[in-house]
Amino acid sequence: MKLKLYTIIYFIVLIGSCSENEARKPINKNSISFIKTSIERNKTITKNQESIFKNIIIKSKKEFINSKKGFWYSYEKKISNISNRELPKLGDEVSFKYQIEDINGKVLYGKKSLGIVKYYVDKEDILPALREGIKLLKNGESAYFLFPSFMCHGYSGDGEKIGINQPLKIFIEITDHINL
Repeated sequence: MKLKLYTIIYFIVLIGSCSENEARKPINKNSISFIKTSIERNKTITKNQESIFKNIIIKSKKEFINSKKGFWYSYEKKISNISNRELPKLGDEVSFKYQIEDINGKVLYGKKSLGIVKYYVDKEDILPALREGIKLLKNGESAYFLFPSFMCHGYSGDGEKIGINQPLKIFIEITDHINL
């Protein structure tokens, strides 16, 4: 009798578990409006940061170059002799020093505290701002970069000294470049 009861319960559970799962509906039905709002917010942030950069450039009276990636840079030290001085490319080993400042020039992270960094171009994960800036400098060159927040720490900041959506001024100096 017990065996019959267990067998019946087993088949009921087996048949009940074979039912087809119904797909879950999305929780957020307003995702399109959220995306549109996010796009508009990002456009506003970018436009404000571009305006700030233009003011900095005018006040500095230095020659700044506008990159295709959306940032500006000005050489502090440029090497005009181009013999044997190539720009870093994929896989090259580059050693560099850098300093991170807010857009008013207040040092957030100094060269001494950051030290010399060894980096294999486009083979390691570093801040997009640094990755792009390094590719524009030859061995021995240095420059100041004005990076919009989307190339730095964006919406999250770094949790310490760099705030949310904070554009940065970064000084980069290439101390060694080995072509691989």
